[in-house]
Amino acid sequence: MKRLFILAVCSIFTMAIVPTAFCSAPPVVIIPLGGNAWVKPPALITDDGLTNWTGGQDITSIYFSISEGQTLSFFLRLRVPQGKSTIKISVGNSNFTKQINNTGFDTVAIGNVKITESGYVKVDLQGISKTGSVFADVSDLIVKGINPANDVVFVKQGSSFHFGRRGPSVHLRYAIPAEVKSNVKWFYSEITVPVGQDVVGSYFMADGFGEGYFGMQVNSETERRVLFSVWSPFDTQDPKSIPDSLKIKLNKKGDTVHAQEFGSEGSGGQSYMHYGWQAGKTYGFLINAQPNAVKGTTTFTAWFKDVAANKWFLVASFSRPKTVKYLTSLYSFLENFEPDNGNQTRMALYGNQWIADSQNKWLEITSVTYTGDATAKANYRKDYAGGLYGGKFYLKNGGFFNNFIPLNKTFNRPPTAAKPDIDLTALP
Repeated sequence: MKRLFILAVCSIFTMAIVPTAFCSAPPVVIIPLGGNAWVKPPALITDDGLTNWTGGQDITSIYFSISEGQTLSFFLRLRVPQGKSTIKISVGNSNFTKQINNTGFDTVAIGNVKITESGYVKVDLQGISKTGSVFADVSDLIVKGINPANDVVFVKQGSSFHFGRRGPSVHLRYAIPAEVKSNVKWFYSEITVPVGQDVVGSYFMADGFGEGYFGMQVNSETERRVLFSVWSPFDTQDPKSIPDSLKIKLNKKGDTVHAQEFGSEGSGGQSYMHYGWQAGKTYGFLINAQPNAVKGTTTFTAWFKDVAANKWFLVASFSRPKTVKYLTSLYSFLENFEPDNGNQTRMALYGNQWIADSQNKWLEITSVTYTGDATAKANYRKDYAGGLYGGKFYLKNGGFFNNFIPLNKTFNRPPTAAKPDIDLTALP
């Protein structure tokens, strides 16, 4: 099957960019830079590849993964719009210098490299000299010599380069005992982001449920948020199209909390507060569901706790129409929402998960199933992991690390028996 796939790729794409002889065994793999490369501005990675490559210090890194080491032949599909350029290509400890001056896209042979181990391979491009305005426009890395049995992992042409460059999202799906599964009124959990793992674009989601999610984000070098959202039962990407009867209603929010509609990933009500949470510290997240059978609604309320300061904050309370239920489908996730940072690793520890029923009887949750999103399932990236770490669950993604953890595994953490000390009547 793998061999047939690679040959199919060759037949679809290769004719336009490499000689027909490339389709003879061993097969060719074409890796589009649009989904598999990173560079710092002013150079850009677009869906068409590397553009605006003007600076000699701009290094473009291209990534793909192989399941076994072997000798590979490397080529680039590129053009030099004006003049001539000299570029450097590095693969591991092997370096090649090429002079190029083709004004139309053509395939340029780079050289052969012996890859000794399985896992991610990084190919770096750097400009040495140029007489035109840019070193080159580069659309694809082409690799010849792949053993047909070798599993080659990269973001494929025709897929979403946006999500491919963001990288795989991973989840912890909590096992709730059957006797309380339909009667979960409260859900409490904690997150600790290790120092150095708080990468811009990260969403560390603590309390996810069937109708919404609640966690903390790194929005920029200077901005961090605690975010709580509830989806409308009306399925749309445009919140303005939701009928009034199906809109999420804001009941109350914290004094410094922003509340608004959101769209593009379903639609509904969103709230967030700016909060300078810090890596290395632990934060608590508490969700409550209050069904109202008479009104046909459920009110979802979220509180955030700075554990070190022992201080609670009300984030927001939303009512969801056409919904009469307690909390279901409890989960946590780790996501990168910034494609330009998909080449960086982020990690979080998830611990102290507790639920309480409608009688406020608390129960510790110690078992999860670890899952992933479509990018992971499609075998486009293999830089994701989850499991146990220091008595807590953990999730990790991005940065092209090796030794990924396969999905759909069950993990059990040791119980703490330390019920959260929450005065529910004193919450803000």
